[in-house]
Amino acid sequence: MNIFVLLTNLSYMKVLPFKIPKPENNALIYQEDIEVVFYDQLHQHDEIQISFIEKGNGTLLVGDKISSYAENDIFIIGSNLPHAFKSDKNVGTNSKMLSLFFTTSSFGEHFFELREFAEITTFFSKSMQGLAVKINKTELINSFYKLKKATKLERFILFLEIIKMISNAETEPLSNFVYSKIYSDIEGKRMRTVFDFTIENAHQKITLEEIARIANMTKNAFCKYFKKRTNKTYISFLTELRIENACQILKSKEEFSIAEIAFKSGFNNISNFNRKFKEVKNVTPFSYRLSNAI
Repeated sequence: MNIFVLLTNLSYMKVLPFKIPKPENNALIYQEDIEVVFYDQLHQHDEIQISFIEKGNGTLLVGDKISSYAENDIFIIGSNLPHAFKSDKNVGTNSKMLSLFFTTSSFGEHFFELREFAEITTFFSKSMQGLAVKINKTELINSFYKLKKATKLERFILFLEIIKMISNAETEPLSNFVYSKIYSDIEGKRMRTVFDFTIENAHQKITLEEIARIANMTKNAFCKYFKKRTNKTYISFLTELRIENACQILKSKEEFSIAEIAFKSGFNNISNFNRKFKEVKNVTPFSYRLSNAI
């Protein structure tokens, strides 16, 4: 189920491909997602999103970068930054995410320009690429838990405290470039179809001709289209997705050999897998397993 707790009288925040229409009289939205699978359609919205993964794991796609998420992760997703959470369907239990949504003008056009907010200006500039909080997350996590039972005023105060803590925390970007494109519904649906097909079938052979047909384009037109909108080639995206899928298996308790993991992830030979894995992760699959095994 999705539980929406709003500071204003808002019944539902409609999600469309790459777009969430801004609700009328919206200030701050607190949302709890409790699902076997999170909303996993690639989308973008005007609101900045701050999310805490209370439970669950899977693949996170933000802008031009693929990574993973797990319990106790905290992410900031900037305004109109395309993203999708792909939950691990093999876990069999509900995932849970607590989130805040707001815009820079939610509390007034110039609210965050006041001198009192000078120390958090870096939050907004960094959020444009998306952020992951890396260490010292205990206080942040405690603040998210307090949001559940907080009054509207208390939630607003907690929100400001959360932004301040993130501004002072050690973070890393979730994407490699500032994303300024706002897609039409038609364009959004096309990109969503491409990403969804790729994510669901990455373990199998996917040719450029096949994915171009999925996008209803010629091969050459699709390659240019994808590169222009993601800042990388489709093959690079597919390789990174396969590597991330391999990482999930390497971190699990499943006792597959490196060769088996390579083939399960969509690579047709172990040498290519080892080479590509090291290019993306800067370590070998074997070393990654040793340092990340659960």
